[in-house]
Amino acid sequence: MADAIKVLLVDDHQVVRRGLRTFLEVQDDIEVVGEAADGAEGVALAGELQPDVILMDVKMPGTDGVEALRRLRELDHRARVLVVTSFTEQRTVIPALRAGAAGYVYKDIDPDALAGAIRSVHAGHVLLQPEVAGALLSQEESGSGAGRAGSLTEREREVLGLIADGRANREIARALVLSEKTVKTHVSNILMKLDLADRTQAALWAVRHGLSG
Repeated sequence: MADAIKVLLVDDHQVVRRGLRTFLEVQDDIEVVGEAADGAEGVALAGELQPDVILMDVKMPGTDGVEALRRLRELDHRARVLVVTSFTEQRTVIPALRAGAAGYVYKDIDPDALAGAIRSVHAGHVLLQPEVAGALLSQEESGSGAGRAGSLTEREREVLGLIADGRANREIARALVLSEKTVKTHVSNILMKLDLADRTQAALWAVRHGLSG
């Protein structure tokens, strides 16, 4: 399974981890490489096991999922984090996405859909269930981003469209024949001009305003 997507499970409920492992282990292209019972253990194991995707609950005793997400981002860990939780409130959704989650789905998701979600975030896409996307868009619309579209340069619009397509900076640089450093500068300028917190909000903004492919 050299080419399998390596997945780390982070959830304080053993029965949930067991259920996820049982299902995921029958997928030919997914390999569960470890389990953690809280965020701190998850961050430590992420450094040790180098997973491609982390399935993370939000509400856990000790270090919760949002704090774990922040620590992973500070460490510049390459893993994509898919939040799998039963909490639907905006006060839970928004902080997790702003902390760097690549996707947010609920624990009652169909098993096959969950496998698809893992493949999607691993491919670089932002994956949100409709009501989650709606919560984030309503939050974005309460800011000033929509009123600043005209401040984007043509190049920044191109970069933003590629962000919405799930492209990483390296892929954007290759597509536009730019250096990664230049792409990072464009991304920073986009977030500043649109008054957005992160790439997830930028991707949703682009979809909303017709800049995605």
